[in-house]
Amino acid sequence: MQELTIEPEGAPPVGALWLRPPDARACYILAHGAGAGMRHAFMQAMADALAAQGVATLRYQFPYMERGSRRPDPPALCHATVRAAVSAAARLAPGLPLIAGGKSFGGRMTSQAQAQAALPGISGLAFLGFPLHPAKRPDTSRAAHLREVHVPMLFLQGTRDALAEMPLLEPLVERLGVHATLYKIEHADHSFHVPVRSGRKDEDVRNEMAAVLARWAEGLGGRTAGRES
Repeated sequence: MQELTIEPEGAPPVGALWLRPPDARACYILAHGAGAGMRHAFMQAMADALAAQGVATLRYQFPYMERGSRRPDPPALCHATVRAAVSAAARLAPGLPLIAGGKSFGGRMTSQAQAQAALPGISGLAFLGFPLHPAKRPDTSRAAHLREVHVPMLFLQGTRDALAEMPLLEPLVERLGVHATLYKIEHADHSFHVPVRSGRKDEDVRNEMAAVLARWAEGLGGRTAGRES
């Protein structure tokens, strides 16, 4: 793993972590969630699981996380950081398909950036728990911008995700049409934890997610439609 810095427009440089397996077939630009940075155990474990599937990852910090604040940056600054990370990944991984997205908040900031102006060289977006609404406040307004995203999107969502209730998320993905794929992780919550009674471990969930994302990325070239569950 290599430590780097990236330079968002209008902000000081932020840290990044680059992990490329020898057999890399794609690159995932992986933004962190609102409350935990790129070094969080989940982020590290996902990067390792993706590397085992032949997917390189570029993890990076949003400026607020870099300076130790708990208050997320304004969206415009987050979008600039996403763009800087995409540019860095393109330099690091020439010739590899680029997938952008991330965990929760990071995925939403990425999709907003893509909706405003297409991220150069991006083949698709992958969300690790898209935060459709606050807990116990079901709504779909956070997803309105997804209608302006015109690259394939993969939603990896736990069936117990309190921030994306399935009765709202499933029809939303259907309305997005052939660009959108929903893959449901049975028994997982928003952090992709699963209860003991499920007979699975969190590591099993992460490995499943990594395999699905790698398979989806590999199929982007000839993809026209599809939905998994």
